[in-house]
Amino acid sequence: MRGIILVVLAAVFWGISGGIADILMDKGWSPLVISFYRGAVGLLLFAGWWLAGRKKKAAFTPRTMIFSVLAGAGVAGNFTFYFFAIEASSIAVAATLMYTAPIFVLLVSFLLKIENSSWFKWACILSVLFGIVLLTGAYDTANLSGGVYGTAAGLGAGISYALFIFGFKKATAIGEPKTIVSIAFLTFCLILLPLNDTTEVTNAITSGDAGWFILLGLIGAGISFIIYVIGMRSTAPSTASMVAMAEPVTASLFGVLLLGDTLTIIQLAGMVVILFTITVLSVKQSDS
Repeated sequence: MRGIILVVLAAVFWGISGGIADILMDKGWSPLVISFYRGAVGLLLFAGWWLAGRKKKAAFTPRTMIFSVLAGAGVAGNFTFYFFAIEASSIAVAATLMYTAPIFVLLVSFLLKIENSSWFKWACILSVLFGIVLLTGAYDTANLSGGVYGTAAGLGAGISYALFIFGFKKATAIGEPKTIVSIAFLTFCLILLPLNDTTEVTNAITSGDAGWFILLGLIGAGISFIIYVIGMRSTAPSTASMVAMAEPVTASLFGVLLLGDTLTIIQLAGMVVILFTITVLSVKQSDS
């Protein structure tokens, strides 16, 4: 149960980070530079954590390196596609589309024999998808929030999310969390830095919005990923992907309370379905 609580807490922080990113995009910053600073600030925190707690030489085994790099690539794709989806649609739509990830996680888990298939897990997947359909308005394809571009970016974030779940899950089984997140986010920065406009990257940290970028990195990467990788040690991949559904709910509430977004009764019903599924899954996992 401790692992599930940590994963949910991390997801709440991720939901808040989506709101902060929306504020920065309204100020004119591009999704790429926002994504880069979210990871870069996190990397500084992870590096400090790694250096402060290092009592002996770190064990950089090939498998730890491979899965940590894979996780970092997944995080880079997840952050970037997520912020592009927010730009094209809204926080609520982007966050919920990203959480099509349980489908990919569960299928790959079955194929790799990491987990056993069960009717309960499939019921949770279907319940989550139903909640997503209600929250995004996917039942009305003519008026789907975000359009094709926003939907594609949201699904890209979901696939990337599934990738980093597997990367972190495999890495945490054989390595130290502080080493894993440090390698993952170094990979993240190496991937995103060449894609960014150097001038915008420099202007961001010297601008009046620097505080927002630092806060985004601390909440959206630094603190959240530390507790996430610790929680992943005792949480199955499909369970982690589903209980992290707290993110779209948090993101939606952030948008409503602080950014003036509005949600219909149907969208609120979708949020309730997602929360109910998280609760049932958490109780079931705890009993097991």
